[in-house]
Amino acid sequence: MIAKKLTIGAPDGLHARPAGDLVKLVKSFPGTQVTMSTAVRSVNASSILSILSLALKKGTEVEIKAVGPDEEKALAEVTRFLESF
Repeated sequence: MIAKKLTIGAPDGLHARPAGDLVKLVKSFPGTQVTMSTAVRSVNASSILSILSLALKKGTEVEIKAVGPDEEKALAEVTRFLESF
């Protein structure tokens, strides 16, 4: 398992469209589980409803964890995706 913390920088936070794109990205790593955690809860990043339930606004700190055969690549891609906003 590897993990990384980052802060959401997107002015509108993580809303439905980018959350859907994130789910597609996460699902492109079969066999690797990616989770997203805030101070309040942790969710599976392959579920758009779970991601949206985190209500990730600008400035929210989130921890991304990946476990599985492609964990390093998955974590790098998810981090790059979230930092691109």
